[in-house]
Order: sequence, then C-alpha cells, then structure tokens
Amino acid sequence: MSNDKSFERHRKFRGKRLSAMSFLNRVYSKSDSVVFRKIGDECILVPIRKGVGDLDSIYTLNETAARIWELIDGKTSVEKIREQLLLEYDVTPSQIEEDLLEQLDQLEGIKAISQGGSDALP
Repeated sequence: MSNDKSFERHRKFRGKRLSAMSFLNRVYSKSDSVVFRKIGDECILVPIRKGVGDLDSIYTLNETAARIWELIDGKTSVEKIREQLLLEYDVTPSQIEEDLLEQLDQLEGIKAISQGGSDALP
C-alpha cells in the first residue's frame, strides 16, 4: 500500500465510507448482462437485455478503464489489480488508487460489475 495519505484513511465509495484496506481487499465479478467489445481503438460495454443490446446504454471505456475491466475476473483483489496497473502505467500509486476507485464505482453504478467477495484468496 502506498504511503500517500490521500488514500490511507477513508474514502467514499458508492456513498459509503470505507477504509483503504477494505477497498483493496474487495474482489469484483463481471455481470453476465454486459458484453465487452473492442472496435478499432475503442473499447465499449454493451448491456444485454433479453438478448437484445440496449443501444441507448453503450459505454465507451478509456484505456485505463478498459484495462481494469480486463483484470476483473472474480478472483483477483483490487490490491492485485492496483499492483498490476502500477507495473503497466507510469503514474503514482495515489493516482492509480483514485482511478481504480472512480472506475470501479462507475462500473458498479451501471451494474457492469458486482462485489464478488470481501476478501481475496491469497
């Protein structure tokens, strides 16, 4: 975990306060009702309802959000995703943590992911 005090204490996630440790231990799973597509250089999420895509609800992901989506597998903790992103991107730990918090909050908000457990397996 970073020494950056901006993330050390508590954060708001989906309107609730949680500790950094609680957030980093979370594990997320992708919803079966959303499909991911890469079209050219764009990555999109398309909600599926009754077998038909809802074209009014297509979500375009930036590069970081697309990579976070790829790393979500229902087994990997947020902390492990954070560590992988730190290896791949030239940014500070606090920036990765802020981006993760924001992206996971947005993905959960559109029901593209759900918390699959409070603790990851070692």
